[in-house]
Amino acid sequence: MKGDIPGPTPPFEGRVEPHVADSTPAPRRAPGVPSGAPNIVLILLDDVGFGSPDVFGGPVPMPALARVAQAGLRYNQFHTTALCAPTRAALLTGRNHHAVHIGGSAQLTNSYPGYDSSMPREAATVAEALRLHGYSTGIFGKWHLTPTWEQGPAGPYDHWPTRMGFDRFYGIIGPESSQWEPPIYDQTTPIEPYAGRDDYHLTEDLAERAIEWMQRQKASAPDRPFFLYFPTPAVHAPHHVWPEWSDRFRGRFDAGWDALREEIFERQLALGVVPQGTRLTPRPAEIPGWDDYPDAYKPVASRLMEVFAGFLAHTDAQIGRMLDAIDALGCMEDTLVIYVTGDNGASAEGTIHGAWSAPSFQNGVPEDPAWLLEHMDDFGSARCENHYNVGWAWALDAPFQWMKQIASHLGGTRNGLAMSWPARIRDGGGLRSQFHHVVDVVPTLLEAAGIEPPRRVHGIEQMPLHGTSMAYSFDDAGAPERHTTQYFEILGNRAIYHDGWIASCFHGRLPWVRLRGYEFDGPQERWELYCVSDDFSQSADLAANHPEKLAELRALFDREARRNGVYPLIDAASMRPEILVPAALAAPRRMTYTAAHTRVPEPSVVNLKNCSFLITARIAVPEGGASGVIACQGGNMAGWSLYLDPEGRPTFHYNWLGHVHTSLAAPSLAPGEHEIVVRFDYDGGFGAGGDATLHVDDLQAAAARIEKTVPVVFSMSGETFDVGVDTGSPVGPYPHRFPCTARIIGVTLERLGERTAEVRRAMEDGQSRAELSSH
Repeated sequence: MKGDIPGPTPPFEGRVEPHVADSTPAPRRAPGVPSGAPNIVLILLDDVGFGSPDVFGGPVPMPALARVAQAGLRYNQFHTTALCAPTRAALLTGRNHHAVHIGGSAQLTNSYPGYDSSMPREAATVAEALRLHGYSTGIFGKWHLTPTWEQGPAGPYDHWPTRMGFDRFYGIIGPESSQWEPPIYDQTTPIEPYAGRDDYHLTEDLAERAIEWMQRQKASAPDRPFFLYFPTPAVHAPHHVWPEWSDRFRGRFDAGWDALREEIFERQLALGVVPQGTRLTPRPAEIPGWDDYPDAYKPVASRLMEVFAGFLAHTDAQIGRMLDAIDALGCMEDTLVIYVTGDNGASAEGTIHGAWSAPSFQNGVPEDPAWLLEHMDDFGSARCENHYNVGWAWALDAPFQWMKQIASHLGGTRNGLAMSWPARIRDGGGLRSQFHHVVDVVPTLLEAAGIEPPRRVHGIEQMPLHGTSMAYSFDDAGAPERHTTQYFEILGNRAIYHDGWIASCFHGRLPWVRLRGYEFDGPQERWELYCVSDDFSQSADLAANHPEKLAELRALFDREARRNGVYPLIDAASMRPEILVPAALAAPRRMTYTAAHTRVPEPSVVNLKNCSFLITARIAVPEGGASGVIACQGGNMAGWSLYLDPEGRPTFHYNWLGHVHTSLAAPSLAPGEHEIVVRFDYDGGFGAGGDATLHVDDLQAAAARIEKTVPVVFSMSGETFDVGVDTGSPVGPYPHRFPCTARIIGVTLERLGERTAEVRRAMEDGQSRAELSSH
């Protein structure tokens, strides 16, 4: 049936007789690619504000972006969702993010349909539609659309790229990554391409793999078009880049964020990417002015911004290499390139003073700026996971209010876009100002490829697309816009756009304040009204002047919210336990692991946070002794490790946010089997301390006080749980990987609750861990 993909197996069109001599062969029919279908390259940067690239008035030269813009079009009223995963879901499906169950980050999952992070089969990706029409499809970069409970080694892999339309996947599955020691997957296999190299950088690697894939594709199937999706983990924190790139910007930002924002605004006006008469919105009271910021810490702030700028310039340079490769293949004329400069506004998650350790702010523990001052030389390197100050995010979102996460205002949702297609787009260097949204990309790609939106995919009836193709604007800068209504909602920040007006409600939680929630419709909320057809920067609140228009738009938001699964509104910082993911999907309280367990994601492992716990390892030491990691979790910014040091001494190391390191060590082990137990008796509360003891063969060998523990997450950059080796960055004071030369029989992690007192008494009585488990 028309509109159903894949279609039935076509009948054999030859003739079959008992003997070959009497039979007529017929070639097998491959999926038909529509005539004139272009190659497609879809580029998505991470955490880049509207005013960051020079093409849109920013301070960072981005020649690859400029190349696309000069050959094609710039769009200055293109919108994202204000957060990473929701933008990706909308970008790839052409449907609103709540409607496809990605109302927030995969790390903020709950059991309501709009937020369960399990994308439905009724919303097949554009990659699947293109693949079933004969395209080769590949993704190189950040996926961030797999539920946390499907990221472990047992799968299922239903929401991995390779089962959602992509023939080829090389990249990271989660929200962020070290550029130096990333948790890369090749298809679904974890690999360590950085191991043993001092010249590795993730963005360079992704570009090289993408170029290699295009070259192989064109050599193997020259008549088939390709769809290359290149969503860079850059420039999401940690901001990691070679010093020669960040040093290009030495001194560039010493005047501070207020001056930078004004400078960006003046360039935007001069370039015409914001219209004359636009007003620069003022700095929120919650963000300090540069003149009020302590002089002692201004060098830290300047250097953090220099590193970010170098990181962004370096990222664009790798995209330039990809464009060069397409040129070299001779197919740029027939290639549609869409370069989306961010998945949301610039990130203010790095706190007022910036960050040396990303897990610090991710756990709601802002760092002392004096620490950052002492560790400035680390910025950009593998020794830290740095993020710039809130003030820089605000500056880079000029001329708009607010930033990433705040979907109520354009600083969170407005991102520049450039698009080229030499065979079709003739207005090189043109500017388009129609309202568009990330859901419009899929309809644009399908129209370009000559493909009707599928009615059924693999027999499943599809949801209608929510976007509209942007192709009508290719030839007519003044064409009336066709995307006339769009809701926005992220973490309670919400807005509704309709026919040139937007109603906006900032929920109240600042993006750099992690662990505080607000009630909905509380006193901190206030709906605002803007006529953005005349007020490009959303600067003049007209709510008091047009209460009837505000009421109309609020009613429209309610209808759109109900239609798309936005309700119930949820503030991630105040979630109640009953709305979280069902317990059946949660990590176990006790589990035994072996050396088969490496690169296991944090959510898939027994959770040892905010509790008492036991770690029990049974190992066999060979003649001559042994060394290496027995088990570990996390990386150099936070985690724990149980290992044998080079002298064969059992050692437990606890790493609190990269700042405080606590170690317990026992005497060297003789050859033979041994049981090593770490017992931690928790004080109670959130991120509190406790007493750690190290036992070897039923005897206490060491004890230490751990004053603070990591309460929420050891790593969002892909550091994992490993047995027998430490992949990624090392948790403790030992070399990378540091494989264990002892035979590991098993490592048991146990989260203790009601059994805490029983375990403590048993161990004080000298009862072994194995005996206790047999009770």
